Amino acid sequence: MDVGDEEHEEHEVGGAGRLARRERDILALERRGFAGPGVKERAIREELGLAPVRYYQLLNALLDDPRALAHDPVTVNRLRRVRDTRRAER
Repeated sequence: MDVGDEEHEEHEVGGAGRLARRERDILALERRGFAGPGVKERAIREELGLAPVRYYQLLNALLDDPRALAHDPVTVNRLRRVRDTRRAER
C-alpha cells in the first residue's frame, strides 16, 4: 500500500481516535433541520446510501462513542438527551 492509499483509507475509515467518514456524515446530517415528514429519510437514503433503520442503528451506537462526543459535543449531547427522554417515557 502506498502513501496515497493510506491517506484514502484514513479518510474513509478514520484514523486512531478519529471518526470514519460515514460517522462524520451521520452527525452532519443530524445537525441539519428537516421540514416535513419523510424529508430526513429521503436524505438518509440519497446522501448516505443507507436504509433509515440502519442509519438509526449506527446513530445510536455513535451516541455512546467518546470519539463522536469529542467531534461534535453539541449534537451528541442534544441527541443523548432526546434518547434519554424517550427511554424514560417508555
